[in-house]
Amino acid sequence: MVGSLCRAVFTCAPLLWLLRVGRGMPDPARRDLLMREEWSRQTGGGLALTPAEQKLDAHLRRLKEQDMSAPQFPPAVHFFKAKPLIQKSPVFKLLQKMPKGAALHVHGSALVSAEWLVKNVTYRPHCYICFTWDNSVRFLFSDRQPFPRWDCFYWQLLETLRARIGDRERFDDSLMQHLTLFTEDPDGEYPSQDIVWEKFEKAFIAAAGLITHAPVLRDYFYKGFEELLLDNVMYVELRSGLSRTYELDGTIHDKVWTLRTFQEVTKKFTQDHPDFVGARIIISVHRALGVSEVKAAVKEAIQLKKDFPDVVAGFDMVGREDGGRTLWFFREALSLPAELGATLPYFFHAGETDAEGTDVDQNILDALLFNTTRIGHGYALAHHPLAKELSRKRNVAVELCPISNQVLKLVSDLRNHPAAVLMSEGHPLVISSDDPAMFGNTGLSYDFYEAFVGIGGLKANLGTLRELAVNSIRYSSLPAHLKDMCHIMWQKKWDAFVSASL
Repeated sequence: MVGSLCRAVFTCAPLLWLLRVGRGMPDPARRDLLMREEWSRQTGGGLALTPAEQKLDAHLRRLKEQDMSAPQFPPAVHFFKAKPLIQKSPVFKLLQKMPKGAALHVHGSALVSAEWLVKNVTYRPHCYICFTWDNSVRFLFSDRQPFPRWDCFYWQLLETLRARIGDRERFDDSLMQHLTLFTEDPDGEYPSQDIVWEKFEKAFIAAAGLITHAPVLRDYFYKGFEELLLDNVMYVELRSGLSRTYELDGTIHDKVWTLRTFQEVTKKFTQDHPDFVGARIIISVHRALGVSEVKAAVKEAIQLKKDFPDVVAGFDMVGREDGGRTLWFFREALSLPAELGATLPYFFHAGETDAEGTDVDQNILDALLFNTTRIGHGYALAHHPLAKELSRKRNVAVELCPISNQVLKLVSDLRNHPAAVLMSEGHPLVISSDDPAMFGNTGLSYDFYEAFVGIGGLKANLGTLRELAVNSIRYSSLPAHLKDMCHIMWQKKWDAFVSASL
């Protein structure tokens, strides 16, 4: 046992005397030292809190104890049912005010709330809708009635359709259901991962026709940044496939146009809101593609990274890991940057699975073999001791998205999330939201709540929150000088938050 502890903490000698077997009652002083030593190793445990932070920490602990003793403990309940409980929590209200740093794992097509898409975008002129045979919807902006496409044989102008419908609010609610996973009965409607993922992918397809309309895309990025800033998030890295955008007359724009648009909107938003540092894109392709297609995508990403060095952060592969192709399957494509002597950082989704021992489960190790900069989700990392050790030594942070893991049925009670082990060991972690629009979520406060109250438990304190927020800057793709600037801005906001919360 002593040997395993030594390997885990890497500094065995100073602890040996604490573990010596004595006669009779163990020394209380030795026990206290052992408890403090273990606590210091958790996320934030090594930080020295100021007197003001200590006072706020004591207040937070009392509030957290109230949540944990409530009849329904929100992290133990499905998020769709827990959301109204969380909104009433004084802990959550404090977290909303807390400066959170950066959101490093957000998919661009699920950035903005479905309510805005329905209440704003679908009310714009020339918006057509089609109801498909599989109970899904498609949207398309066009200056004339669209031809049949995408399993759509009949397109209706939404303006005309709404004019015929008596209860517009109910109709709009039904549209939002097509753009999110929300349901009042998540366990009954989504009895398996297969079923929830099928609905998940349909929702992305439904939103695409709205988001990829060129005028909407500009507003969409700007609105997304607004929602993040409103939740005290100052920087974001979006996963995006850079889908081709279209104009009203059917003109198609390429990925270069999309990147330029993203760059322009980001610049305008940061000028309008100096508290927002900026945004970058991690170019993503679906793991359902073939090797030759991914090779072409990697080559294209290398070039786009050269052309837009301040916008393109790197490359990732997205889509459901279970049942999908592994990273190793794409090894020839993923080896191209090294073979070409090119720079293309990787930010791989890996370990978003509970299928231990499968080929997919090895994505964690393969991501590290390909020198991933961060690990998206890393849910399975706790079951891979070598990968866990390597990622820690290399400072490869895990992008923890607790609500996503729960909604997509990897874990039901967030107290049982494998990240509890990672947090107790002080593993590099950042908190993110994955697909907030799909979950009826905005910003990072809900995910911070679930991580802080549910996964971290009473052991997680204000130092935990501070380190998680700082980690989001530390492990971002920003160059060093911008990280320093961002950290200085964040620290001022943090000090103000602490003072205002006392």
